[in-house]
Amino acid sequence: MTRRTDWAEYEYASPGAPRGRGTGGDTGSAPDGDGGYGDDRAPAHDGPPGAGPRGGRGRRRRGFGEPSAPGRDEDALPSSRAERGESSGDPVERARAICLRLLTGTPRTRKQLADALRKREIPEDVAEEVLSRFEEVGLIDDGAFADAWVESRHHGRGLARRALARELRTKGVDSALIDDAVARLDSEQEEATARDLVARKLRATRGLDRDKRVRRLAGMLARKGYPEGTALRVVRQALEDEGEDTEFLEDEGH
Repeated sequence: MTRRTDWAEYEYASPGAPRGRGTGGDTGSAPDGDGGYGDDRAPAHDGPPGAGPRGGRGRRRRGFGEPSAPGRDEDALPSSRAERGESSGDPVERARAICLRLLTGTPRTRKQLADALRKREIPEDVAEEVLSRFEEVGLIDDGAFADAWVESRHHGRGLARRALARELRTKGVDSALIDDAVARLDSEQEEATARDLVARKLRATRGLDRDKRVRRLAGMLARKGYPEGTALRVVRQALEDEGEDTEFLEDEGH
């Protein structure tokens, strides 16, 4: 991959309207100084939770997959205009207001918005009409969502292609779009990230017996979606660099 695209790089022409894929500068996604690989917390961004990229100064905005702040109402409305739209007797206007409100906080897939409209008892034909119109004008773009998700979650949390594909499926992204998005992450980049993850955890395993170190390091990579072969190869190399005997790992890898 030639450059990383963080979710915070999206700019909005109107509430919830992304301008293209990954425009803007590299904002970085690693939390705290750990490079993003030390734990499973989402990367921090500037701006208030639920606000667009031009939000307030000095406050943190939610990243991919991060739960809302304690006590925050996920359904809070951003403006009186949205409030009027959502309370309108016109189901089309209500559907539009619901979608725009949700897209203001963070981009969503078509399925996520459809589920929200169903929950609000918007008639199915109305939901279909509004969602299709939003796709036509670019307010919904599952391909862009998948691309940005892969970029952010790989660089921010070190997730491998298998884990990324699994997450995108839960968001309702089409299989073809998932395949296109994860294909942007090549094997070399994936393995380099795996080596970085192991290097960051290696010191914490010193003092443990060899087998326990292997299980802990390989298990960490497995939880992030790395194939067994890749995990064992990376762990073996890291242990060899420390002078450990890793002949037994070569046998297990066959």
